[in-house]
Amino acid sequence: MPPMEIPVKGSGAEISEPFAGMVFPSLDDARDFYYEYAKRVGFTIRTNRIRHSLKNMAIIGRDFVCSREGFRAAKHTLKKDRVLPPQPITRDGCKAMIRLAARGGRYWEVTKFVREHNHKLMTSCEFPGAGDLPIVNIISVEEKDKKIQGLYDELQRERERSAAFQQQLQMILKDLEEHAEFMSIRVEDIVNSMKEIELREL
Repeated sequence: MPPMEIPVKGSGAEISEPFAGMVFPSLDDARDFYYEYAKRVGFTIRTNRIRHSLKNMAIIGRDFVCSREGFRAAKHTLKKDRVLPPQPITRDGCKAMIRLAARGGRYWEVTKFVREHNHKLMTSCEFPGAGDLPIVNIISVEEKDKKIQGLYDELQRERERSAAFQQQLQMILKDLEEHAEFMSIRVEDIVNSMKEIELREL
């Protein structure tokens, strides 16, 4: 049994703060919840770390982080042949995030939540698009997972086909080797027969 269900979206329940142990029916529901939370608090979010199953490459964990997580790569900040001025720094190592883990394919659980930001939060009027909070990965998370799973399944099928082709090739090579050995014996027999005929004629 899941530890705790979230309020149904649109039921009138107030959006609360995430916490470790909170569960969601799907990854999309978790993302939408964190999206609404971020919008209310005053920051934007993006997908960061993704964890895959070693068994079948299915996604079993995902992190959604503050868009100011991490730092800009040094190759961008120290570029010497720059033509245009550098863009404003948008990442300053913020640690705010939510970590989710799949639980037996039945639901997703929050395993880690970091509330604190190391930067000033935005007000609704500061968000681009008239107060609408942008989010990276507009396509459904589950949709992407299905595509990844589909690609993995196709890769497995190609590997099976490749193994079958290799097996057929080995069988053909074995047949050719046996045939070559047979022909070699036949040639040797013919040569020996010719020698015997020549000796008889002498």
